[in-house]
Amino acid sequence: MTSPGFSFDVTHRLDGAGGRAGVIHTPHGDIETPAFVVVGTKATVKAVLPEAVADLGAQAVLANAYHLYLQPGADIVDEAGGVGRFMNWPGPTFTDSGGFQVMSLGAGFKKVLAMDTKGLADDDVIADGKERKAHVDEDGVTFKSHLDGTPHRFSPEVSMGIQHQLGADIIFAFDELTTLMNTRAYQESSVERTHRWAERCLAEHGRLTAERAGKPHQALFGVIQGAQYEDLRRQAARGLAELEAGGRGFDGFGLGGALEKENLGTIISWMVDELPEDKPRHLLGISEPDDLFAAVERGADTFDCVNPSRVARNAAIYTADGRYNVNTARHRRSFMPLEEGCDCYTCTHYTRAYLHHLFKGKEMLSSTLATIHNERFTVRLVDRMREAIKAGEFYAFRDEFLGRYYATSSR
Repeated sequence: MTSPGFSFDVTHRLDGAGGRAGVIHTPHGDIETPAFVVVGTKATVKAVLPEAVADLGAQAVLANAYHLYLQPGADIVDEAGGVGRFMNWPGPTFTDSGGFQVMSLGAGFKKVLAMDTKGLADDDVIADGKERKAHVDEDGVTFKSHLDGTPHRFSPEVSMGIQHQLGADIIFAFDELTTLMNTRAYQESSVERTHRWAERCLAEHGRLTAERAGKPHQALFGVIQGAQYEDLRRQAARGLAELEAGGRGFDGFGLGGALEKENLGTIISWMVDELPEDKPRHLLGISEPDDLFAAVERGADTFDCVNPSRVARNAAIYTADGRYNVNTARHRRSFMPLEEGCDCYTCTHYTRAYLHHLFKGKEMLSSTLATIHNERFTVRLVDRMREAIKAGEFYAFRDEFLGRYYATSSR
């Protein structure tokens, strides 16, 4: 059953695979898919004006429920008219559930979900030098704030309440994100717990939707976990696809969890096999070119990741010929754009030498200009995948792009 104000149409299919192109319709506009969703964690894409995010071609922005709950508070965002109006972004918006913090605060790992664990298995794993700041139980998760150390409690109902106040067009069910290092036994119990949380999220979402009937309708996506195990991934996907509450199931699905990078496409295909064709699939936390191609080919529709903006603030620049650091000596006197032929604001107005100077001088403008380029690179790449699917040229585009991108590691 389709939610009012939200629907998804598949317009083209990729021969020989699960990939497709389509359109997600939301109360704040359409999203042509496949599409990369730019991350604005705290209702801001770091260092970049929302107007610039629109200019670089982004169709939607994703904000973080946990961070906005802590600061400024979901009630303030609600009073402002929702996260889009609060940040002056007129288009579609997403918010995550807070589930990512189960892993990032619990195990202390960086914001990278395509992992290489080298055979480790440990339910008590924690990154070197980190303190465990999130503890999971059957009812939810207790967090220790990274801001001031105060305790906070998230449950499925709390997450739904926060996300309803934030007012995004697409919200996610509260889930537990495990690491690939957790044992098989723990992954099994976590998948079952996340399913129970999903049932509670559907029920609370229905209650809040009725209670806030004057607000634009929000679509709820269930999140699939199961780590690197085929049976668990299929079990989780099938279980969420079959859930109904009051005659209404999930509006779409989040392909979640840490993924073995070398098996990313295969893991996605396991989940997609169990999901309905008429609902969109959002892959959480992926943005590297090879991962994007693999995900699009296997049937993911939208993506989000902090990586393009995060590495930009460290002077790393994406180009069709690979990634390089603009703050190295070789670019000091380079008066060419960050990437030849790029149509972004930075490349059409500034040189590598200027950005080299900004980074060396620790000027804030360095982050702004580098972020604009990296986000444009990623948005445009997925846009080109979409057009290639429509034209029946996806595989040729994939082979040509990746062959060039990985020909050299840096320049």
